[in-house]
Amino acid sequence: MKMTSWRPSGRKSNEMRKISLKSGVAKYAEGSCLAKFGNTEVLCTATIEDRVPQWLKGTGSGWITAEYGMLPRSTHTRTTREASRGKQSGRTQEIQRLIGRSLRASTDLRSLGERQIRLDCDVLQADGGTRTAAITGAYVALYSSCQGLLKNDALEKLPIHETVAAVSCGLYNGEAILDLDYEEDSNAQADANFVLTASGQIIEIQGTAEGKSFSRNQFINLLDLARLGTKIIFQSQKAALKIK
Repeated sequence: MKMTSWRPSGRKSNEMRKISLKSGVAKYAEGSCLAKFGNTEVLCTATIEDRVPQWLKGTGSGWITAEYGMLPRSTHTRTTREASRGKQSGRTQEIQRLIGRSLRASTDLRSLGERQIRLDCDVLQADGGTRTAAITGAYVALYSSCQGLLKNDALEKLPIHETVAAVSCGLYNGEAILDLDYEEDSNAQADANFVLTASGQIIEIQGTAEGKSFSRNQFINLLDLARLGTKIIFQSQKAALKIK
């Protein structure tokens, strides 16, 4: 795989942005994480509710759901609050469903019991990769909240069985690159979001060509970069959670 430094950010094709994951940043939330990928910043909080959706009542199973939003000045120009418009955009709904699916795939919902954990992911500043940063930070917030339940003897065991992280990759000037920022993402020939586990399993891949299709070999290059990037992220998650 060619390693170059011609990207707008000056990074090599296989180089992540600087990552910072800080847990315990929200005083009142059962779990929280401030996730920073370069200039992208997402605040993720976990709220534990002693109830589940109606369709899960009496099943003994828990649920994990997510909400996602962007603050008005998280972007170059002010974005109107969706609450003031009276409805969420299709993009917002798609991203929060992605976050929920990703975290449910890492969790034994029956071990969680009849509880719902609600993950709120608020974008403070956007410079590409907000959904992948949200998934990565939401995992830390979720894990922290479950640690609290375990510590308080509300759970017999930690219900999380997989470490989950997400990263974007794309084709820029024909080359596969890792962890796209806004300028790269908006000019990429193809971009993809990868949700992967520490054991090497795939949870979800979202890939799109922009104007020109891409080959199987190019896709494999993107997947290889995503595996490299998430390996770095997993270490950051462990450090944030103080896991040896």
